[in-house]
Amino acid sequence: MNEQATKKENNVQIGLSRIFNALWYRLWLIVLVAVLCAGLTFGVVFSFVTPLYQASAMFYVNNSDVSVGDTVLNITAGDITAAKDLVESYIVILKTRTSLNEVIDYAGLDMSYGELEDMISAAAVQSTEIFEVVVTSPDPKEAENIANAISYILPKRIDSIIEGTSARIVDSAIEPSRPSSPNYINSTLMGFLVGLALSAAVVILQEVFDVTIRSEEDLEQVCHHPVLASVPDMGAPSKGSYYYYGYGSKRRGSKYATTNHSAAPVLMGGNISFAASEAYKLLRTKLQFSFTDEKRSRVIGLSSALSGEGKSLSAVNLAYTLSQLDKKVLLIDCDMRRPTLAEKLAINKMPGLSGYLTGQHNLEDMVQCCNLKNDEQAFDVIAAGQNPPNPIELLSSEKMTKFLILLREKYDYIILDLPPVGEVSDAMAVAKETDGMLLVVRQNYCDRLVLKDAVRQFDFINTRILGVVYNCTVEGGGRYGKGYYKKYYRRYYRGYYRRSYRRYEGAYAARKNADNGTGERK
Repeated sequence: MNEQATKKENNVQIGLSRIFNALWYRLWLIVLVAVLCAGLTFGVVFSFVTPLYQASAMFYVNNSDVSVGDTVLNITAGDITAAKDLVESYIVILKTRTSLNEVIDYAGLDMSYGELEDMISAAAVQSTEIFEVVVTSPDPKEAENIANAISYILPKRIDSIIEGTSARIVDSAIEPSRPSSPNYINSTLMGFLVGLALSAAVVILQEVFDVTIRSEEDLEQVCHHPVLASVPDMGAPSKGSYYYYGYGSKRRGSKYATTNHSAAPVLMGGNISFAASEAYKLLRTKLQFSFTDEKRSRVIGLSSALSGEGKSLSAVNLAYTLSQLDKKVLLIDCDMRRPTLAEKLAINKMPGLSGYLTGQHNLEDMVQCCNLKNDEQAFDVIAAGQNPPNPIELLSSEKMTKFLILLREKYDYIILDLPPVGEVSDAMAVAKETDGMLLVVRQNYCDRLVLKDAVRQFDFINTRILGVVYNCTVEGGGRYGKGYYKKYYRRYYRGYYRRSYRRYEGAYAARKNADNGTGERK
């Protein structure tokens, strides 16, 4: 029963909308592959398929020779039915060895009767008493000669075998002017359709087996927690590029991640984009509404399923936005295995949290002030300190619990930058001491199965998950996407400045008219 429940939980559904979006996004590639397949098919057929020509002769089957001079007696419906039945007999007579050898001798052909039989086909024309003999050959002249030879030999053979019947020539064969096969148009069209179907099937299969999170709908399906903010890919030069974030090493197997370690992280108070700034402010507002009780201090943890999803930068930017509310904010780097806050904020790595938990430093020695914008608003930071050999023991110790209780008396918000829960269990040791956890999920990077497992781990220890920060989204990746913020920016800010400029122009023109252009009023 437990195994069935686990399999059901790990089952990831793929929506039709996601498949349609994938097909639409890669439509240019699908069409390109289809065109290449069409061109390849045309080239193969043109180069390697031998053109074949067809010449045909038609015969009328008559089951009675009753005639007097030029007068033909009336033919009954029974005669027509009998004539239709004779068509099959005439075709059998045509393909006998004796008939074919006579055709070979008459046409002067250098082939066996078996080879000639493969070149001949015969059938009734639309279920009438007329049948057609078709000869197919790579030589158009040869096809004509064989068809005319059959027209000469076949009626005599029929007269000598079946009494009271005859086969009369309706239409003789002529030399074909163009090949009957291959049909280049049909072959090219078939190649295009096959290429279209195969490329579309590859895209669909890739999308079905790809468990990467691509949209907010994927997030809601996996973790069932609200998306508190969608932080856009700020100022990326191309769709799907995240290198300027400086998140660190490239995730193996992720075609969307990049490996540029030289780019500086984008932080609040610096050159952050308007869209990202609004996203973090929205996150701040929603967090304020997430707590209904009247506690003065809040401890909020940030973690992720995988490393490289931007949880540290999200923690920094969240701390900055909270400090703008005239709140005392403390940011603690609890990732003692791979600390990054000291590098991002240009603060001292030591003394830090590990030194305090091991009894080497005091609280006053660790706290550093961080001012991102050189203004009056700032927040405090505690670095991770020296990398200890036993970080999980330190984080789960009683001293860590008392440490957070002590900090609650000094700060309004305490932000904990925790390690990724999908890779190490350090975050679970501290999560029980928080008032809520934020999960940072990076678009086109995080695995849905890994994220589901991360949510399951926090649920196991009864940790409250406040919501998800959907990070580094490209345009159209979030519910609103980058285009929403751009449109809002154009409508509001540009409109505001244009209106102000027009008011200024109007006031200046009115004053100029009042002065009469001389500097003196009328």
